[in-house]
Amino acid sequence: MNFRDFDDIAISEVGLGTWQLGADWGEVADADAQEILDTALENGITFFDTADVYGLGLSETRIREFVQRTGADITIATKLGRFPEPGWPRNFTPETIEEHVDASLKRLGVEALDLTQLHCIPTELLVEHEVFDSLRTIKDSGKIKRFGASVESMEEAHFCLEQEGLSSLQIIFNIYRQKPIKSLFAKAKEKGVALIIRLPLASGMLSGRFDQKTTFAEDDHRHYNKNGEAFNVGETFAGIPFEKGLELTERLKEITPDDIPLSELAMRWILDFEEVSVVIPGATKPEQVVSNAAASSRDPLSAELHQKLADFYENEVAGHIRGAY
Repeated sequence: MNFRDFDDIAISEVGLGTWQLGADWGEVADADAQEILDTALENGITFFDTADVYGLGLSETRIREFVQRTGADITIATKLGRFPEPGWPRNFTPETIEEHVDASLKRLGVEALDLTQLHCIPTELLVEHEVFDSLRTIKDSGKIKRFGASVESMEEAHFCLEQEGLSSLQIIFNIYRQKPIKSLFAKAKEKGVALIIRLPLASGMLSGRFDQKTTFAEDDHRHYNKNGEAFNVGETFAGIPFEKGLELTERLKEITPDDIPLSELAMRWILDFEEVSVVIPGATKPEQVVSNAAASSRDPLSAELHQKLADFYENEVAGHIRGAY
């Protein structure tokens, strides 16, 4: 596993997203969740991303149990802003933000959060500055070490980059969502803001394992949010309609090498960009963690393949993206 700079520390360039260990991806039993976390640690992963709303604290609690059981020295990034109580807009008062921080501290069993992130909150609240003022105040109190923001659009990302003290931005970026390359990367590097990449496999579409017969559990967002019925459609299959995603993935297989699994190629493609600090694929099975981590040890993709993938995105993918972007 290779490591990259993240603010003032070094973290594994492949992390683990733990949305799957809380909710919205079908049920994951406690024992399975702990095996996934153990496998991540065994494969050199030291960066774990979670949120207070994932299973209403379940994901955070499972990470606490994992750390207490193993003594793992890891970096934990959590998020706030989407918890149902007290809900929007009260979630964003200074008092409620601190209450959410306190709740995460308790669930994670730590004295200070390594990183807390605004969790895709309404754009109008981002631009009012008050939420960032609250985070700066809480950081000064010692309850959080760093703060960042998870965003949906490049417009939101650029606004956040102007905020004093911002450590990180979490964005959707994958072969099917290439806009950040030209619209964000240079500015983030200039500002010294770390980029956390979510949905690197487009909700599993870039694993290449789905077909017309694939179905998802009723409590899996890939079933109930295919068209943005519950939240931003961009968070499911990166905003690509499922049937179109199947078609595009088959086309993608035709232009990529046969000697690398598609999921590892998709991960390696992201890691080839030096502006990226960490990629946080999720997993519902230990073997998925192993495959994701393996991308770190693969050689960079050729310039020729990068150009093919850029052309593929511009000519065949970009016009089908839905949701904030």
